[in-house]
Amino acid sequence: MSRTPVAGTDVERAVALAAEALRPAPAEAWDAQAGPMDCSCWDAMDHLNNGVFSYALRLAPQVPYLQGRPTIVWQRPGEQPLPLITDREAGPEAGIEVLLMAGGLVSAVVDARSATARAWHIWGTADPEGFAAMGVVETLAHAFDLTQGLGVDFEAPADLVAPAMARLFPEAPADTDPWPTLLWATGRGELDGHAKRGPDWTWHSAPLDED
Repeated sequence: MSRTPVAGTDVERAVALAAEALRPAPAEAWDAQAGPMDCSCWDAMDHLNNGVFSYALRLAPQVPYLQGRPTIVWQRPGEQPLPLITDREAGPEAGIEVLLMAGGLVSAVVDARSATARAWHIWGTADPEGFAAMGVVETLAHAFDLTQGLGVDFEAPADLVAPAMARLFPEAPADTDPWPTLLWATGRGELDGHAKRGPDWTWHSAPLDED
């Protein structure tokens, strides 16, 4: 069955939509828990930024990252456990700007790499399209978490969600509304006729024709 490929421009669109949704929330709201995540909205934003940034880094070298090579320490002890940490005194806009930067990096790297390039991810060694789809889903899923905590509305458009869903969740139904289907696939919602997913859900990073 044919599907629409996910491109770098889709990642840029996802981070732009997330930024648009997050900006109206007042700074004091960011101390709230980020929806189903066990952390504040501040920490959830740092998590999202580091996740998207990592996709660009894995694919960026001429020889993309493979498991076992030395790399950045992503989880460190102390008050600043992640590589990318924004100054919270600068307000939420700092984290939003970093998200836009990270999304732009993923877009540029995805578009610069050959379709034959592969880089490691714990849920499957992925091609550039896979990393683009991961950037889209990571951004939209955590934008949902953040907007739940901040008390602002957010719903991603079907034409952005559906291609990323088809790339990362080939087992998901294709005849349902893409946005609630993404929330179901990532353990954030229910979908009629389908069992609710638990916290051990995964996506399919590897190219679909390389199983």
